[in-house]
Amino acid sequence: MREKQTPISEHAQPVNRRRQWLRRRNVIIAASLGVALAVGVGTTWALERYVIAHVAISDVDAYEAEQSALTGDSATSAEDEAADAVTTETSYASNDADIQISTVTTGSGDDTVTYYVADVTISDATVLRSAFAQNAFGENITETTSDTAADNNAVFAINGDYYGFRDTGIVVRNGVVYRDDGAREGLAFYTDGSVEVYDETTTTADQLVADGVWNTLSFGPAIVEDGAIVDGIENVEIDTNFGNHTIQGEQPRTAVGVIDDNHLVFVLVDGRSPGYSKGVTLTGLAEIMQSLGATTAYNLDGGGSSTMYFDGALVNDPLGTGTERGTSDILYIAG
Repeated sequence: MREKQTPISEHAQPVNRRRQWLRRRNVIIAASLGVALAVGVGTTWALERYVIAHVAISDVDAYEAEQSALTGDSATSAEDEAADAVTTETSYASNDADIQISTVTTGSGDDTVTYYVADVTISDATVLRSAFAQNAFGENITETTSDTAADNNAVFAINGDYYGFRDTGIVVRNGVVYRDDGAREGLAFYTDGSVEVYDETTTTADQLVADGVWNTLSFGPAIVEDGAIVDGIENVEIDTNFGNHTIQGEQPRTAVGVIDDNHLVFVLVDGRSPGYSKGVTLTGLAEIMQSLGATTAYNLDGGGSSTMYFDGALVNDPLGTGTERGTSDILYIAG
């Protein structure tokens, strides 16, 4: 077994792929529509549910500004965060955030696993923000993590829970309610810096905001609680809808862990790329989070969605191809 640290620049990739992605997406949708016309109503329903974009809020920035004005809420200014910031190849430090990124490689040959760790300390819980693909909320609205990050002047970003793939789950982002349909085990980030796993079906989005929740994530499962690896995580189904029944086996993974109030650790494990990184099971991911000191850890969307971004470039190498898959949301820190 070997373990080594390597600079993130070895796997950094160019960021500006918005136009190429949008063209590919339009081609896919057009082709899918053609198939739907050929095979009938059943496929048309599937396209409506899983492919065609349904926009509920077309300008999220304006919507959040309106909601903040109504409630009197405020958040850390991106301009303030950038002041006096110092950035290196693997770190960022400002008045509001300290980010340290490292690369870890274990094993050899086809058993090699490569993962990336972002150790993040923030001055205030609202420094960690969420953003939606194309600045819009709804279903099947996608954009690469890098493009969404660039749109929001992020110095650091990681893919979120791909909320737009499903129509259930509580979605609270940046203190604003977007969806209130509890269905699974969620993760709540509070404005006081605490983070907790909760049962979405026992509360409401409005109650969470009233209790001080800033962001929620709805994917899972929780993989570490009270410092211990959660039993039975290999058998969890996070959804009953098509295409996302199980998350078992050795896969690319994204997770967030809690070390202390306002001290988080994000882990991105690449996978499906023999010789570079085969991926890990949920238990393997939990072991990584535990080794980093996380007392709570939560699994996020993975597979081709698993993407970490830092200072204008990809940190990881998605599926060993360097090509990002569009997703619906990110967590980020502005630079």
